[in-house]
Amino acid sequence: MHKTTFAYNQKVNKSSLIRNFYNLMKPRVMSLVVFTALVGLVLSGHHVSLLSSSLSLFFVALGAGAAGALNMWYDSEIDAVMSRTCLRPIPLGKISNNQALYFGLILSFVAIVGLYYSSNFLSALILLITICFYIFIYTIWLKRRTAQNIVIGGAAGAFPPVIGWAIVNNNVSIQSVVLFLIIFIWTPSHFWALSLYKSNDYKLAKIPMLPVVSGVDFTKKNILFYSILLFPITLLPYFFSFSGLFYFLSAFVLGIIYVFFCFQLYIAQSKKNINRISRKVFSYSIIYLFLIFLILLIESFYKIY
Repeated sequence: MHKTTFAYNQKVNKSSLIRNFYNLMKPRVMSLVVFTALVGLVLSGHHVSLLSSSLSLFFVALGAGAAGALNMWYDSEIDAVMSRTCLRPIPLGKISNNQALYFGLILSFVAIVGLYYSSNFLSALILLITICFYIFIYTIWLKRRTAQNIVIGGAAGAFPPVIGWAIVNNNVSIQSVVLFLIIFIWTPSHFWALSLYKSNDYKLAKIPMLPVVSGVDFTKKNILFYSILLFPITLLPYFFSFSGLFYFLSAFVLGIIYVFFCFQLYIAQSKKNINRISRKVFSYSIIYLFLIFLILLIESFYKIY
């Protein structure tokens, strides 16, 4: 009985450790990275073997996970004081800082080398740039120094479709640049909406997010500005002829809704309404981006097959 219990505890501990390392990779972010990279890959218009594309996307996922682990390693102290991040593996003491660092470095190496051998040098190089940009430019340099951290740092999250395109075509094209711009311009309004109803977290962590540094009204104005700027950019796939009329109409309607929500936030006055609408903007922004890329994916898939 004692041996059985001991073996069971070992199994549970091993399972828990694997789960903690998996959570260290920011699985939600990782899934979005893989999805947008897949869209870039499919939009290439070329047939790619299922094995080759799956293997390449697996290494892209590992690269995203590596960046997430290294981000949690560096940000462990501020993660511990923020309600949104205090339940991450390092603040809970389930993973040590050194473990997270070594895990992130090893995973980065495996991802970059693996992508090089499964696809080409260019896609591996862009993955390397993405990881370095996210860690050194955003996490270490910008995040604690400027309220524009998420604007510039957002480039890291916009690279995956460029990687997906490069996996197939071994180049960077206007199509992949447009996909990059959609994510890049989407990022500020998405994260500033979050920072509005989580502003106390950022104050505690001493992170100069826009509401903390410039106030709520200025943040609302910038959210509306970026939502309006994003609207025509989401229509570019149609005008550059790599999407159809269904995408154009869908993106138009989805964009109008997003601008309307951001306008509602802009005119909101009471703190209760601002928090409520900023949550709505944040939640809808995720759906908005997902549907934009999903419709592109569906249209491209049917064009190929």
